[in-house]
Amino acid sequence: MAILEILHFPDPRLREITRPVTTFDDTLSAFIDDMFETMYDAPGVGLAATQVGDMRRLAVMDCSDDKSERVVMCNPEILWQEDPETVDEGCLSVPEHYDRVTRYTRLRFAAQDRNGERYEMDAHGLMAQCVQHELAHLDGGLYIDQLSRLKRARIRRKLAKAARQSASETDG
Repeated sequence: MAILEILHFPDPRLREITRPVTTFDDTLSAFIDDMFETMYDAPGVGLAATQVGDMRRLAVMDCSDDKSERVVMCNPEILWQEDPETVDEGCLSVPEHYDRVTRYTRLRFAAQDRNGERYEMDAHGLMAQCVQHELAHLDGGLYIDQLSRLKRARIRRKLAKAARQSASETDG
């Protein structure tokens, strides 16, 4: 397994809309394993393929405390959602920044697993939030899209400054 590079905002690849997963094979399965390894290493509870530069409609999640509830979502879609609330949210592609956004607390989604088998699952709480967050990535969105233009600009400046500092430290 390999740790993949996580793209950071404002990388334009994070804004691309994904294409359906059509081939379910050993190569896809190995990539899914790499995504889980990357997500756990970050550490995070969800990771969309777009966040590692892959434009397939694929995301992985594990909202458990003990890494025991792995969920693979190929070609996911939300079937219904209800009970919106404001929650704290962060993102591996927007490091060290958290803000309040609106998410539904309950939903049902359909997806395919790593073998292409279709399934449906109910999600609530953190898992429901994670499903919505990862699906937004697959549609070219980020949670910060719910924030004001001013807040997004501030985040962009902070991340650009951090990237410049990191580059100068590795050059020196």
